[in-house]
Amino acid sequence: MQEWLERLTLQFGISTNELIVIGVGLGMLMVFWSLVSMYRDRNPAAERMAQVISHREKRADFGILKAADTDPSGFMKSFMPGEVEKRTAIRIKLEQAGFSRPTALRNYLLVRVVLGIGGPTLFLLLYQISTIPAFSFPVLAGLSELSRSAVFQLLGLFVATGYYLPVLWLSSRITERQQRITESFPNALDLMQISLEAGLGFDAAMTRVGNELTHSSPDIAYEFLTVQRQIAAGRDRGSAMRGMAERTGVEMVHAFANVVQQSMQFGTSMAQALTTYADEMRTYRETKAEEMANKLPVKMSAVLAAFIMPALLLMILGPIMIRFVRSFAAVG
Repeated sequence: MQEWLERLTLQFGISTNELIVIGVGLGMLMVFWSLVSMYRDRNPAAERMAQVISHREKRADFGILKAADTDPSGFMKSFMPGEVEKRTAIRIKLEQAGFSRPTALRNYLLVRVVLGIGGPTLFLLLYQISTIPAFSFPVLAGLSELSRSAVFQLLGLFVATGYYLPVLWLSSRITERQQRITESFPNALDLMQISLEAGLGFDAAMTRVGNELTHSSPDIAYEFLTVQRQIAAGRDRGSAMRGMAERTGVEMVHAFANVVQQSMQFGTSMAQALTTYADEMRTYRETKAEEMANKLPVKMSAVLAAFIMPALLLMILGPIMIRFVRSFAAVG
């Protein structure tokens, strides 16, 4: 091994330390690129946007019709939960974040395991390299001085960070997607109301609105078109609407699914029901804006107390303190 390294250093004109640093860097780059390539998930709504604009490309199924959930076996059994309830809960969170492909659960859990093991493994490798007297890296000089307890503490930190960082990232993705849906859903509801009043049926109106919102709100467009594809494949309309509400996790969408289901169940006018619900959504949006505006003075009070009040006290008490100091100096 040493002779092979010396041969490479002589051939390329670099030192042994530089060659090892390049090798470690290339290895980390390959691991990072493989993880990104495996976990990267194209946006289904973007695919639908291209298909709506041009029908020359072949349509693809983005996990809308999924196979029944089965217990993991083989290598997958080592890092996937064995209980169906746990797998379902994680899959729902992934769908709420916008990852609805059948491989999303496997990729997510695999990334958690790889990050939880790869980070500590890389740290141990660098630590062992730093303890070898023949290799002296200025970057790794501090690692060789760590005590055994500090090494174990850093290992625990790397394990916890690598394993729970994807959880925090997934939660942030869910919050961002739910915020986008909440802000755009009242407009989508207005478009559905206009389509129904124009004479379209419920399914045709939802498809039309989904196609129209592909640019302005791709998340809602994807959900609407997903419901229509499921209905066309034979799924019950009520269960398809409940599935959309479950995939979004937004209370507004849950209420919309209930309104549609009750209107179909009791035979009332869908256009009238959506008109009433759209009015409630407008009132809710105005109330939410007023609530945020009323919270502003309370939030500003902390800023006033922290920054403005000290300046006011200094302006008021400053001249008084100067007079006291001058009077004591004159007496002395």
